[in-house]
Amino acid sequence: MFPAHRVFALSLAVCSVAASPLLAQSPAALQSSVQSQMPSLLETYMHLHRNPELSHHEQQTSTYLAAELRKAGYTVTEHVGKYENGAQAYGIVAILANGPGPRVLVRTELDALPIVEQTGVDYASSVRTKNDQGQEVGVMHACGHDIHMTVLLGVARELAQNKARWHGIVMLIGQPSEETVDGARAMLADGLYERFGRPDYVLAEHDSNLYPAGAIAIKGGPLSASSTSIDVTMRGVGSHGARPQASKDPIYMAAEFVVLAQSIIARQVDPQQPAVLTVGTIHGGTKRNIIPDEVTMGLTLRTYSDSVRDQIVAAVRQLADGIAIGYGVPKDRMPIVTVSKTEFTPVNVNDPALAERLRKVAITALGADNVEPAEPIMGSEDFGVLSLGGKIPELMYWLGAVDTEKLAQAKAAGTTLPGPHSPFFAPVYQPTIATGVTAMTAMAMNLLQ
Repeated sequence: MFPAHRVFALSLAVCSVAASPLLAQSPAALQSSVQSQMPSLLETYMHLHRNPELSHHEQQTSTYLAAELRKAGYTVTEHVGKYENGAQAYGIVAILANGPGPRVLVRTELDALPIVEQTGVDYASSVRTKNDQGQEVGVMHACGHDIHMTVLLGVARELAQNKARWHGIVMLIGQPSEETVDGARAMLADGLYERFGRPDYVLAEHDSNLYPAGAIAIKGGPLSASSTSIDVTMRGVGSHGARPQASKDPIYMAAEFVVLAQSIIARQVDPQQPAVLTVGTIHGGTKRNIIPDEVTMGLTLRTYSDSVRDQIVAAVRQLADGIAIGYGVPKDRMPIVTVSKTEFTPVNVNDPALAERLRKVAITALGADNVEPAEPIMGSEDFGVLSLGGKIPELMYWLGAVDTEKLAQAKAAGTTLPGPHSPFFAPVYQPTIATGVTAMTAMAMNLLQ
């Protein structure tokens, strides 16, 4: 249920702006319609949460969502998307045409994460599968894509039931493989806009543990950072563990690299330019008493600037080479630094004019107390790819997903509630879904005038 003060705020908004020109229907009518959908939407949410699928494997999820969108009256195309290796993706595109007018794209993600759920809720995922590396993993909608899909379905039904109040084309996207940040590019590579039309606006939301359920947060400008995946392989000369002097120890060099890599951020990057360099994996060696030939590290780089990104990539190469030279590594065994061509995504930048327009729409629909200023994050996601580098106005907003009182207690204690990518992330789903459907429907209707 909504916290009491948020129910009051929403009710006040309904009473005071019932005939606002910002909405194609009154806030009261919209909220009433959304509430009538909630029993069905909650069933959808439970189903999706219990049946998550990993990136590149969203077959059942896409089939389920496509069927529901067809029931709502949309023309649906499945298997949209082609990956770099030529494999077909599970993307879906649902179209509802309603006369001349703008074309508005609303996106949801389909995939889940390789995480064992530990929320303890009675609808928790118990799915286990093997990932692409053959490892057995748990699977969980730990990033809230189940919330996003449920919201998209609610929005789809609202728009289909209220065609007299808008004109144009609704383009709903079920995007695969957001967690590996190659799903949006895969859909574009398969002729997304050539086949289904180039949108005038692209919209999305993302649930958040930083804002209370019943509220959204919105801003213009940068919202999430770019992401670049880098592999660094320190190569050396192996030896018996009892004869280290005969080696060029790549584990020792890798350890030094991990420590010194942070000096790139601390001492080479302008402190007014946000940047995060994370060493997330390190693999090397087969036995305790053998010094191996090489060690491979997996890095993620996040920035808000392409020039800073390029600067740090160059510095990573220079650092790796410098360490190897310092340890006397032969020229034919120098480090290999590989920047991924598939796991990267640009900065997500909200169009300022669109953000301000839709902020006002959200205030009308939800009430001023439920629309907060958004804070940018260093997390990344590939929604911005759909804007074609800012050529299409885009907006993503944060959708509050946690209990109001618990959030206040956490802030007072200087802690953070479990959020996306945590095995303990359990959104307060009912008000989160209702707010997401209300906000996104209001925004889409406003643009479809």
